Amino acid sequence: MSQPHPLSSAQTTALVLLRLFVGWHFLYEGVIKLYTPSWTAKGYLLSATYMESFFHWLASDSMISIVDTLNIATLIIVGAALVLGFRTKLASILGIGLLLLYYLAHPPFPGHPQGITEGSYWIVNKNLIEAAALLVVYQFPTSLAFGLERIFHKKELQTQPH
Repeated sequence: MSQPHPLSSAQTTALVLLRLFVGWHFLYEGVIKLYTPSWTAKGYLLSATYMESFFHWLASDSMISIVDTLNIATLIIVGAALVLGFRTKLASILGIGLLLLYYLAHPPFPGHPQGITEGSYWIVNKNLIEAAALLVVYQFPTSLAFGLERIFHKKELQTQPH
């Protein structure tokens, strides 16, 4: 089986930018929520238009503080990992999971009420697009080109016997 062709410099740069931009978006959203004391996901969850019972349970008084904390923590951890180029595969998986939860709470399915949205969508919305972007980030080791993993990878190569 032949080896795949290495990525060009332009392709690598484009993938690194994609990782950085998605990471920045996650990090910014998490930090803004963290520093907005009145922020809660309760309204978003209670207005869910799909799988309502699940999302209403998440919004219940016994769960909402846990959900809010996990939401903020996941946004910040995923964002920081993507921006820093550290554990990007794990961060991508966590980010995809969170985005799919956002998607399923208010899916743009045909004949289904849209709920809270910033525009008009049909099947594909911004959450699904960003999840697909994270799937691309997962597939390419961009942190070896630009990120903390590059530093650790170089150290591992230097300590291996020749």
